[in-house]
Amino acid sequence: MPRLHLILMLHTHLPYVLHHGRWPHGSDWLCEAAIDTYLPLVEVLRRLEGRRTPLGLTVGFTPVLAGQLRHPSFHAELAAYFEQRLAACDEAYASQAAEGRPLVELVEFWRARLVRLRLLWHEIERDIPGEFQRLANVGLLELTGSAATHGFLPLLGRDESIALQLEVGWREHVRTFGERPYGCWLPECAYRPAGVWDPLPGISRAAERSGLEDFLAESGFRYFFADAHMAHAGRPLGLYGESFAGESERLAEESELATRERSPYAPYLVRRGDPTSGVAVLVRDPVSSMQIWSRHLGYPGAAAYLEFHKLRWPGGLRLWRVSAPGTGLGEKEHYDPEAAMAQAREHAGHFTWLLKQIGARELSQREDAVVVAPFDTELFGHWWFEGPIFLEELFENVAHLAELRPTKAWDYLARNWPRQLLELGAGSWGRGGDYSMWLGEAARWTWPILWELEERFWETIPEVAGRGTLQEVVAQAARELLLLQASDWQFILSTGEVGDYAALRFRQHADDLARLLDVLAAARTGGDVGRGEELAVELRRRDDVFPTVGEALHSVLERYLSRRGT
Repeated sequence: MPRLHLILMLHTHLPYVLHHGRWPHGSDWLCEAAIDTYLPLVEVLRRLEGRRTPLGLTVGFTPVLAGQLRHPSFHAELAAYFEQRLAACDEAYASQAAEGRPLVELVEFWRARLVRLRLLWHEIERDIPGEFQRLANVGLLELTGSAATHGFLPLLGRDESIALQLEVGWREHVRTFGERPYGCWLPECAYRPAGVWDPLPGISRAAERSGLEDFLAESGFRYFFADAHMAHAGRPLGLYGESFAGESERLAEESELATRERSPYAPYLVRRGDPTSGVAVLVRDPVSSMQIWSRHLGYPGAAAYLEFHKLRWPGGLRLWRVSAPGTGLGEKEHYDPEAAMAQAREHAGHFTWLLKQIGARELSQREDAVVVAPFDTELFGHWWFEGPIFLEELFENVAHLAELRPTKAWDYLARNWPRQLLELGAGSWGRGGDYSMWLGEAARWTWPILWELEERFWETIPEVAGRGTLQEVVAQAARELLLLQASDWQFILSTGEVGDYAALRFRQHADDLARLLDVLAAARTGGDVGRGEELAVELRRRDDVFPTVGEALHSVLERYLSRRGT
């Protein structure tokens, strides 16, 4: 029977924060995400596994996050963070009990939750990525890859930089999860088609450049995700194969229909190629996504849910609910976990109904349709505390429906490989749908600095990469370049929150990269590299990421130097 396939994609990312302080934007940021989102999600998935509920979930981890979650320093930080949170519960309990306050039971709720999650963490041998790998190995979910540090690929100044982000991305994915990923989450869902690149005229260097799909294909990725407005703004190119196989009139009519619609409920091909090199795109559905993302219409704003912004001090416990619209922080009502969980189950029922409505409409027009619903994983649990319960109930609901099937992204594409060619428009899933969150006034100053350092890096490295005595310096320079390219710094600058932290981190990586490049430039003319080796070791202790960066850099250099004939 015709079915609507649901591809629920959870994109999991945080920038590199280990060894860069604790609170509020150092390791505590990572620990908070682990306790609020990653472990609760593992808990939900293990319950669904135990009940043998069919799952077809797609989950992506950026390499920079996966590497941190497996780092010994993170294990020590999270153990300490658990102790800190439990101590806050004990203090709050004693205070509330002494005052005869009504929040004692709520404090007990938080303490029991922390104890349960800490036990779970040890049950999975403190290996969060390893548990997701196990769930993938038993067929419950698919793991996708991404660029190394979530670099904003459309704005990187050198093709080699894009290639290195993706090369490190898939190599680190293999190192962490054991196999190459089919899918790639383009950071910030940001895409650039082929054409003239000149994002800041007069500052950037205008050039004809390939579309990002070519870089994805070269790195072995088979599909990625795009937002609906990028498909709508794109240029349909007809059915793949029609000029070779002489398509019938029926296929020509189908091509015209697909061209007219550019529907988000179908996959598209963005790069021609044989079965091993074609690249497909899955388009985000704006209707279902709005129910969760929308600040005003989305589920997370319901009165019963946990209020994110009001904290009890000392300790930082959240003890209040969103309450009625317009309620000030001082008037928030006390949180009721049972009422909130009931609300989450109700919302899961509504979301299921919405999917059925979409299916009824779309399947009346075509034999097969797909709803692509990608979200930041941290939304579920961190920003929306009840989000994991919503997901659990959603999968339980869908398991009983014949007309709706949760499907892993690659499973769907392997059975429904697209034939409709589409040239996507440029864009992202950021505010305004364009690049302005990363290229706007607050963040614009970062790009000339980054582009200049990119030029220096790619002009210097080919002449020194083969010298064994410089390998540690070269590798650390590559790490600092990748960390400098993280899209998080521009995003934070544009939001206006903790912009000083983002500026500090950006300038820190820029300065360190420049120092390493100075050493390598001196080495080209026979200068002393001893201090450079010491600097590389010192920086590696702080920015300890990407063991495969040397192999990846060698591969990229080999590829691009051969194209230049050098």
